[in-house]
Amino acid sequence: MSSLPVVAVVGRPNVGKSTLVNRIIGSRSAVVEENPGVTRDRREFEADWIGREFILVDTGGWEVKPDGGLNLSIREQAEAAVSGADTVLLVVDATAELTDDDTGMISILRGSGLPVIVVANKVDDDTLEGNIDRLWGLGLGEPYSISAYHGRGVGELLDQLVSDLPAEDLTRQPDELPRIAIVGRPNVGKSTLLNSLAGESRVIVSEVPGTTRDPIDVEIEMDGEPYVLVDTAGIRRRPKITEDADFYSVLRAREALTSADVAILVVDATDGVTHQDQRIAREVVDAGVGLVIVLNKWDAIDEEQREITEISLPDRFGFVAWAPALRVAALTGARLGRLGSAVEAVLEARQNRIATGRLNRLVRAWTSAHPPPVRKGRRPKIHYAVQAGTAPPTFVVFLSGGELGADYVRFLENRLRDEVDFTGNPVRIVFRSGRDR
Repeated sequence: MSSLPVVAVVGRPNVGKSTLVNRIIGSRSAVVEENPGVTRDRREFEADWIGREFILVDTGGWEVKPDGGLNLSIREQAEAAVSGADTVLLVVDATAELTDDDTGMISILRGSGLPVIVVANKVDDDTLEGNIDRLWGLGLGEPYSISAYHGRGVGELLDQLVSDLPAEDLTRQPDELPRIAIVGRPNVGKSTLLNSLAGESRVIVSEVPGTTRDPIDVEIEMDGEPYVLVDTAGIRRRPKITEDADFYSVLRAREALTSADVAILVVDATDGVTHQDQRIAREVVDAGVGLVIVLNKWDAIDEEQREITEISLPDRFGFVAWAPALRVAALTGARLGRLGSAVEAVLEARQNRIATGRLNRLVRAWTSAHPPPVRKGRRPKIHYAVQAGTAPPTFVVFLSGGELGADYVRFLENRLRDEVDFTGNPVRIVFRSGRDR
């Protein structure tokens, strides 16, 4: 696990916490919208200031009286972030009076024993500087006036922050753990799966679709092997994305997918395999990411529905028949013990290679026994093939006489899979015209 100091950014809803996080890390990684409550889970980012590295934790808005179970979960996540922090940035709105939510959060921080920096946000010019004098009376030390949106005063704030951090651990080595993205439609149990694997309520679980909006990174172990697990927002069809926050959440889910080594595609077994599940599996293939399919809520369906779901697998997922498919119940943890070995098998297969000499002997044997069909009056001829890369396995095939049809490309891929273990990985075959090697 990371040994970097942890800085939690807390405060009531809509005071600019995520805007400040984005300003510090230098990217729009945290979802920002004018509507309160956009940030729901606690989300971690690696940040640095003048060479001092730390973990920055963005949290949802803390409320004294949360309205509904979802807002209560947001509050609990914010409090969990404080409990695991070394230092806290308390963000308040300098343009407004302190609310009961502000004072409630302040009371928790006073009793925490942690270093706290009061951040008076939205001080966009000198005329608002006088608004922060009242914050001296909170008993939390010197307040810092900033404009997270414009960057005003953020440098001075960070200077103070790094001076408050614990002594640096110079023995730390950078983590290079495999990244596993949990993807799927909204409300299929992705966050429940992450919490079961992490052994804690790391992300908010709700029956309301679309609860997760930011990708959430969590370091876990499966079968003794460490991984970074990434919970993502449910990937919806574009016509159903109606809010800006939803749009950027889905965009970030797709970005998280492209940076992953393996994707765990969670399918709701009570629905069977849907067209949207097919689309997401296609996105995994196009991204060149390894794939493990998880049929979740398996214990919640009867024998008849299980049979229907089983029948739908080869019909809907025939194009990813090479991916392991597990039947689990994320809520109870049933059969999750198989997931670690499935993920490890896919990661190992991503690195498999076939020697060029052997590959070309095989290709000659395949094309001799089963020549490419004639297309537009010409029969394509394969001259040479080479494995150009791994992760995903990628082959370059040189040919003349026209293009190979999709059926013959599938034939070549199936023969490659017969020879080499590429379990759970898409195989890319790129064609080049001519004899050049």
